[in-house]
Amino acid sequence: MRIAVMGAGGVGGCLGAYLARAGNDVTLIARGAHLDAIRGNGLRLKTQDGDFTVDTAATDDPGQVGPVDLVIFTVKTYHNAEAIPMMKPLVGEGPAIMTLQNGVESYEELGNAFGIGHVMPGASYLAATVQEPGVILQESDDVRIAFGEINGDPSPRAVRAHETMLRAGIQAELSRDVIKSLWTKFLVLAPVSGITSSSRTRIHALLDIPESREAFLEAMKEVEIVGRSKRVELDGDVVETMFDFIQGFPDFQNSMHTDVELGRPLELEALSGAVVRLGRREGLPTPVNEEFYTALLPYIDGVGV
Repeated sequence: MRIAVMGAGGVGGCLGAYLARAGNDVTLIARGAHLDAIRGNGLRLKTQDGDFTVDTAATDDPGQVGPVDLVIFTVKTYHNAEAIPMMKPLVGEGPAIMTLQNGVESYEELGNAFGIGHVMPGASYLAATVQEPGVILQESDDVRIAFGEINGDPSPRAVRAHETMLRAGIQAELSRDVIKSLWTKFLVLAPVSGITSSSRTRIHALLDIPESREAFLEAMKEVEIVGRSKRVELDGDVVETMFDFIQGFPDFQNSMHTDVELGRPLELEALSGAVVRLGRREGLPTPVNEEFYTALLPYIDGVGV
């Protein structure tokens, strides 16, 4: 497949490296020192099973690429206003845009720009970061994503993308209810990001504190209620299941928590902000998530950057 990765940071760079190694025609859209390093030395991916380097095309100008079969959209959500118009040269008559951004709104934003028929929403479950320019560190054991058509149909383009991912060694699920997949991830991610970032404390330490544990559970329940109000068919025991998942998951530091500590911009509007905003549209109070959102607003654009 001819693939463009719009946002070749941790997640996008990791996926792009696997796809390029499998023989796909991949172009990475990056910028700055990261772009310079990829152009000069290729993109290096460091995994627990060993490292490899791919020599693949990279640019900061999608106009140099032209229409592709698939656009993988992985920029940070706070860059959408700039990045989405830049994508126009990549999107012709038929290409799909697979968005793997955090949150539950980006597929609608892309649909407004290019037509909802172009968009395949998805969720990423891999952990990867830019360790240094031109080098991606894959922190998770597996490279796993879920995506699909909004209507749930296994369309030819979705099947082709799915088969391409599998051949590249990416554990891809072709979801028949991708909106449910998005909200199930969101139900965990938004509260984890909010409570850990606002308290500057990792989730396992917070779960040992009864008051924090209760706040986290309430935040998850708020997301569930908002999702159900939007007719998302979440599992009946989704809060309990996902709470057990987090409790059993190895201790980790959420990426937004790290961004706060390093003074970087935050994906706050796509996470806690989205819970509050979508709740208000449905006439539903989300006081716990609103508390996280309010506490983090002073840091949304980064501090000292």
